[in-house]
Amino acid sequence: MKKIFSLLLISIFALSLVGCGVKEKKDNGGQKVSDALKFKEEYESLNGKLNNSDLEHRTLKIAEDNPFVYITPEELIEKIQNKETFYVYFGSNYCPWCRSVIEEAIKSAKDNDVTEIYYIDIWDGDHVEILRDTYELDSNNKPVLKSEGASEYQKILELFDNVLGDYTLTTSKGKKVSVGEKRITAPNFVYVLEGSAKTLVTGISEHQSNSREELTEEMLKDEEKIFQEFFNSETCSALGDC
Repeated sequence: MKKIFSLLLISIFALSLVGCGVKEKKDNGGQKVSDALKFKEEYESLNGKLNNSDLEHRTLKIAEDNPFVYITPEELIEKIQNKETFYVYFGSNYCPWCRSVIEEAIKSAKDNDVTEIYYIDIWDGDHVEILRDTYELDSNNKPVLKSEGASEYQKILELFDNVLGDYTLTTSKGKKVSVGEKRITAPNFVYVLEGSAKTLVTGISEHQSNSREELTEEMLKDEEKIFQEFFNSETCSALGDC
């Protein structure tokens, strides 16, 4: 009887370990799953709704198994300093240009077996800047800092300096005025190889002039070409022919 009881206890203990293992595996993968669903819900929540200028948001259908994982600016900097290789997307569900390319970005990422793209939302839920510095022109057309971005923003600009464009403002007469720093725009998809920014694309077709216009077959083919080449970055980097 004692022997049977001992065997029973051992069996129960073993089963409890297996159960813990299954739960731990589920929890470890749960963050990515929840991020994908969060991304889907945030982007689809604006379908057909009007923005602050009474313009209708583009209707999207985001895959539940999309590759986006939310990270903070601090985490992004840490990954770069750790010499990691990854993709990162700067954008927002409010951004009309982002909404015009995001479905093709997801499709092309899947086609190229890219299962993880880090995501930094540049605006909060009220369409207020939470990442970037913002400037405006004064009466003399001189750029004036309107609001400071996240404390890590200048560091990100420094780390991505080689792929970012200049931050410019336009006067009433159409003249470009440089602010004196680089700018992360939306959408910006960046490929980082061993801690160094290598490639940046927006995914936007050169034939698209309005962020809310209907996407033609020509525009969609352009988007596909841009993202297919972009998400091939790891392959071409390994071959040394990027």
